[in-house]
Amino acid sequence: MRGEVPSFAFEATTLSIMDMQTGTARPRRHPMAWVYLFVAGLLEVLWSFSMKQSDGFSRPGASALTLAGMIASVWLLALAMRTLPLGTSYMIWTGIGAVGTFIVGIAVLGEAVSVMRIAAAAFIVVGIVLMKLSAPA
Repeated sequence: MRGEVPSFAFEATTLSIMDMQTGTARPRRHPMAWVYLFVAGLLEVLWSFSMKQSDGFSRPGASALTLAGMIASVWLLALAMRTLPLGTSYMIWTGIGAVGTFIVGIAVLGEAVSVMRIAAAAFIVVGIVLMKLSAPA
């Protein structure tokens, strides 16, 4: 019919984009997904620290920062998960949060340092690096 535009350009979904030359679907790539994921992990450190400072949500400022950090962190994680695998995204997000919070606990709150705690954090970092290196996106 005249005036209709053919819809063969992109088959845009969250999982793939149609390659116009070959006619096959290829994985959708978004380099910002890794940035979103990294920032989401840093925000997890922020909200966990501010939750500690909220003293059981009894301090309004720290409580508000905790909730805002949680929302922003999960939102950025969701954006990253549009293109990154679920297991990779979640593991890296929690790993950044866990190791970052561990470091903040030691550096800011004066929490105990031991060889075993450092080794545990190192294993998490190794796992994060291996997961990143094995990710297809």
